[in-house]
Amino acid sequence: MARDSALQVRAARSGESVFSIYSWCRPTLSFGRNQPARDRYDLEKIRDAGMDIVRRPTGGRAILHHREVTYSVTAPSDTSSLRETYSRINGILQMGLTRLGVPVETAGISQRAPAPGMRPCFDTPTRGELVSQGAKLVGSAQWRENGALLQHGSILVDDDQSSLPDFSAALEATRGALPTPATLHALLGRAPDVEEVASAMFDAVRSLEDATATQMLEDDVRAEALELVPDFLDEDWTWRR
Repeated sequence: MARDSALQVRAARSGESVFSIYSWCRPTLSFGRNQPARDRYDLEKIRDAGMDIVRRPTGGRAILHHREVTYSVTAPSDTSSLRETYSRINGILQMGLTRLGVPVETAGISQRAPAPGMRPCFDTPTRGELVSQGAKLVGSAQWRENGALLQHGSILVDDDQSSLPDFSAALEATRGALPTPATLHALLGRAPDVEEVASAMFDAVRSLEDATATQMLEDDVRAEALELVPDFLDEDWTWRR
């Protein structure tokens, strides 16, 4: 999260856009920027499961980062609306997933995005989100600040999201059967690794956005990212709500 925030700062300063694909070294529960979490999640249960916790700089609801692939996009926010940039990024994701052999489309559900409550991010697709066979496959959220945007998203490889109610301290808030989200494993009959997904996405970036796009070195942003790490280790930030 510190790295993505550093890239957002960099985008505001340099005008540079970066599309990243990564996975997590440990199962991690991430809360959305404004999601209520204090007294709603059981910290002991989370720790007993060997999971880390972080609060994202972007919005949305809880995601368990384990058997999934995370993407982030940082770019100057210029004059494009949130909907315009969201749709543009969706085009990259859709082309990348199609190249992997995944049938994907944009949800046409007209309901508003749900409030950042206890239901998992992959509970229900809303308008504009990417779905496959009617089930949500990609969850995304965007945050704009100081002339730059950061959009985060999660592409499920397998379904760990349905276990999130197990870590709730308020079970009555999550009553009701959760719909099964779409996963790359179920759709492809195999579980692609992060390198395969990254390759398909970067090919889509070059096809749709910049044919001369090059790979960024981690050392180019590492120093700025390390400066922001304490912000995301701060319990006051993690449990701010």
